[in-house]
Amino acid sequence: MKISQEYLLDLLITKVIPHALTIILILIGVAAAFKFIRMVGEKIIHYTEDDDRLSVSEREKRAQTLVNIISHTSQIIVIVIAVLMICREFGVNVTPLLTGAGIIGVAVGFGAQSLIKDVLTGFFILMENQYRVGDVVKIAGLAGLVEKINLRTTVLRDLQGVVHVIPNGNISTVSNMTFTWSRCVLDIGVAYKEDLDHVTRILESEGEKMMNEPEWRKFIMEKPTVLGVEEFAESQITLRVLIKTVPLKQWDVARNFRGRVKKAFDREDIEIPFPQRTIWTGKEQS
Repeated sequence: MKISQEYLLDLLITKVIPHALTIILILIGVAAAFKFIRMVGEKIIHYTEDDDRLSVSEREKRAQTLVNIISHTSQIIVIVIAVLMICREFGVNVTPLLTGAGIIGVAVGFGAQSLIKDVLTGFFILMENQYRVGDVVKIAGLAGLVEKINLRTTVLRDLQGVVHVIPNGNISTVSNMTFTWSRCVLDIGVAYKEDLDHVTRILESEGEKMMNEPEWRKFIMEKPTVLGVEEFAESQITLRVLIKTVPLKQWDVARNFRGRVKKAFDREDIEIPFPQRTIWTGKEQS
């Protein structure tokens, strides 16, 4: 059977071109929707930003987390709608597809209880603001920086750079180490012969000096506190110091404060003890 050029031209004009134009318009609409979603997300994040560019506030963390979740969900919905519209253009009846999807969804739901548990747990994590992107947390026995939160999983990166993907359904307890504020807990050991009042004054002085320096003032929220003697150890007396900091800065503050204490103790000739043992061989002296 020979197909005439007139038939092909008529088919192209009446069938192919209209459908092609409609599909192109649908794809343009998808791209426009994606751009709009991204623009709204950027506006929300920009609205929550403050003037401090060196640290991320709690409001900024929460906004970033929610924007990521809403953006991904919205993009998936847009893609599903676009696919259904394109199917209709090819003459596919989408009503049975939707009905079948509902029936399949019910059937799959019985065998996907863990997935449903992950999604529900992720939803409550977001609504209750348990942790945000940028927090340092310990969950499911793993500690690290929260890089991403989805409705199904939470992504952590630990100090070694290893990425851990944790299903939200496995999260029963959350330890958030950077929620609103953080704290350095420093145990400083000195020899038993040292004057504790003198040591305490040195620790308080170094804490005040550090807090008054512009470089550290913005990270330390309260005057460092020397609680006093924490423990009588085997070869030292341990004093405990607390420093309240902005989130994520407790480790930097602690490292710097330890260095200051070491230099101050060296200047004041205060002994930082190390374990020593006396070995008795059992031989009698002649």
